[in-house]
Amino acid sequence: MAGRDRLRELLDAVLDEQHSTLAEMAGGAFASPYHFNRQLSAGTGEPPVAMRRRVMLERAAWQLRQGGSVTDVAFAAGYDSVEGFSRAFARAYGHPPSQPGQGSHWLPAPNGIHFHPPTSLWVHTGEHTMTQPLDLMIHHDLDDTRALLDLAKQLPDEDYRRHLRPGQLVSTWEGEEPSVASVLERTVFTKEVWLAAILGRDLPDDRSDGPADLLERHDVVGPRWLEMVRDVERRGAWDDRIVDALCDPPESFVVGSIVADVLTFAAHRRLTVRSMLRDLGVEIDEGDPITWLRRRTGGTA
Repeated sequence: MAGRDRLRELLDAVLDEQHSTLAEMAGGAFASPYHFNRQLSAGTGEPPVAMRRRVMLERAAWQLRQGGSVTDVAFAAGYDSVEGFSRAFARAYGHPPSQPGQGSHWLPAPNGIHFHPPTSLWVHTGEHTMTQPLDLMIHHDLDDTRALLDLAKQLPDEDYRRHLRPGQLVSTWEGEEPSVASVLERTVFTKEVWLAAILGRDLPDDRSDGPADLLERHDVVGPRWLEMVRDVERRGAWDDRIVDALCDPPESFVVGSIVADVLTFAAHRRLTVRSMLRDLGVEIDEGDPITWLRRRTGGTA
């Protein structure tokens, strides 16, 4: 193998059609999973499982634009179901795979490595994307909120709406949040409101739904929120201001402070919901982003 680029070997192992797990990728590169992950992460700044998932989604987006069916593209990308693929695609691109996309099929990447049709890679030097800590915080918030909404669907409606914390205030200007229902609704509604303000759209209705309906709202706003943050990062617009004329009197907000506000209070609410669910006898994890990232990357982070 003299003269062979070792990094290229690692990338080939990541993208091989037969390699869907970290162990299979490592075996294809004649390395242990530990060393394979360490070498590729050091060389590209991205864990191999995460890279494969991203590049396969980029390929899927390109195939859909060439007329491929959602079902065929989903299974070709390695997903076990069309539903799982559709959720992953919507989180990544901000719209479902059934809708035509605009712009590039590339997703933000820390290394500039992207799918290049029909079967190649393209390395875009100097790519500007979200820094990893911010990217991880945004994704953890969205994934963890979704997991909590899934758990809440198991509750009897009486428990879901029970006032477990009478008088509880997370943010003084948003009113009391005494129940699982109220805290989760506010978690989703906050993103809906700020996204509408930033994008200049009508404010959503402030309504209390069941957890299934709330999950649908989350799956709509989550990808749009992610794309908005990515766009702000690409444009370096963190210090830009919006003037919210719906406030009385109109108030000015720095975009970066809005994102920080949402992440801060969302984290508080997610931990609050965990405490409430435990009071209701629901077994639940700690919500630790370290554990979440290990699961997301196949136990390699």
